[in-house]
Amino acid sequence: AWFGNKSAMEAVDRAHGEVFAQTVDSDGNPGYWSLLITNVDSPLTSLDDVLKCDKTLNFGIGDPNSTSGFLVPTTFIFAKNGIDPKDCFKTVRNANHETNLLAAANKQVDVATNNTENVRRLQVTNPEAASKIKVIWQSPLIPSDPIVWNKELDQATKDKVLSFFVSYGRLGTPEDVEKARAILTALQWAPFKPSSDAQLYPIRIMEITKQIFQTQADDKMSDEEKTAKVKELETEKAKYEQLMATVPQA
Repeated sequence: AWFGNKSAMEAVDRAHGEVFAQTVDSDGNPGYWSLLITNVDSPLTSLDDVLKCDKTLNFGIGDPNSTSGFLVPTTFIFAKNGIDPKDCFKTVRNANHETNLLAAANKQVDVATNNTENVRRLQVTNPEAASKIKVIWQSPLIPSDPIVWNKELDQATKDKVLSFFVSYGRLGTPEDVEKARAILTALQWAPFKPSSDAQLYPIRIMEITKQIFQTQADDKMSDEEKTAKVKELETEKAKYEQLMATVPQA
C-alpha cells in the first residue's frame, strides 16, 4: 500500500505493516528538509549563533499547521534544546514559506524557517531574491511517501514485490523503461528506492513532541498526571532519537 508517513506509522503499529520502499521526487530526493535561513550578509552562520537567545534577533517561523515551517523546527531545534522561541528572540512572527523567504532576503527578519523545496522554487522564480539567502541549519530528512507491505507475507512474495518496485523504470527493454519513466514523470516521481521502518523515526519524534505539547496544555489533567505522562513520552522520544543517531534514514 502507498501511504503518507503518518498513516504508514499507524499501519506499522496496528496492522503488521512494514515499510519496504519509498517514493523519490523527480529531482532524485527521497524527501525534503526543513531549513533555517538568513540573509547572505548576516553574521549568523550556525544554529549555535541563533540559540544564543539574547533577544536581539527577529525570527520568522511558519504557520502552526506547517510541517517544515513549524513542527520540524519546533521539534528538532526548540523542544530538543528546551527553548521557548518567545523567550529566545526579540520578535517571533508566523508567516508562510514565501513570505519568510522574502523577509530573509530583504533583511526584514534576521532568521526564518523554510524548506528545500521552496528554496529551489525561488531559485527558478526569483533568482535575485534567492541569491540573497543562505542556509544555516538543515533538519533531518522529512521522508517522502513510503510503500508498505504486510510483514507476514512469505519471503518469496516479498522478494517479487520488492524486485518490481526497485526495478520499475530501471530494468527491462528500452521501451519498457521509457514507458515506466513516462508514468513516473507524470506523477512527478523518479524510480522507487528501498526503504525500511527507519524512515518513520523523524515522524515518530514529531508526533511524540506534539503529544507532549498537548499534554502540557491539557487543563483536565492534574500536574502529577501531566508530569508522569510527559516523562513517559520523553522516554519514548529519546529511544527514537537514539535510533535516528545510529540508523541511516536515507
